[in-house]
Amino acid sequence: MTQLTPIRRALAAPLADMPLIVVLCGSTEFMDEFTETNLRQTAMGRIVLSVGCNMKQPHLLWADPTDADLLKDRLDRLHKAKIRLADQVIVVGTRIGTSTRSEIAYARALGKLVAYLHPEVAA
Repeated sequence: MTQLTPIRRALAAPLADMPLIVVLCGSTEFMDEFTETNLRQTAMGRIVLSVGCNMKQPHLLWADPTDADLLKDRLDRLHKAKIRLADQVIVVGTRIGTSTRSEIAYARALGKLVAYLHPEVAA
C-alpha cells in the first residue's frame, strides 16, 4: 500500500469528507420526480444539483420568444457545467428526449456514472 506524503495527506483530507455530488437530468415535464429525487438524495447526504428553471411553466423571464431562446441556450450550458461538477448523473422521468440524450452522452464522454430511476428508458 502506498503511503501518502504529509502534504498529499493534507490536500486529500478535505476531499475525503466531501459528500457525493449528483446532478439530476431529465425533462422538466417530470418536475415532481425531480423534487422527490432531490429530497431523497439530499436525505442520503448527497449534494444535489438540479434544474433551476422550468420553462414549461409561464414566467416573465421567458415570455418573449427571443428571450426564451437565449435563456434556453444559457440553461443548457449551465446544466453541462453542473454535469462536469457532479460525480454521478441521475436520469429522472419515463421518457428521454433529445436534450436529455445529449446530457447523457456528454456525461458518459466525461466518464461520469449515469444511473436511471427508470432503467427501462436507459439508452
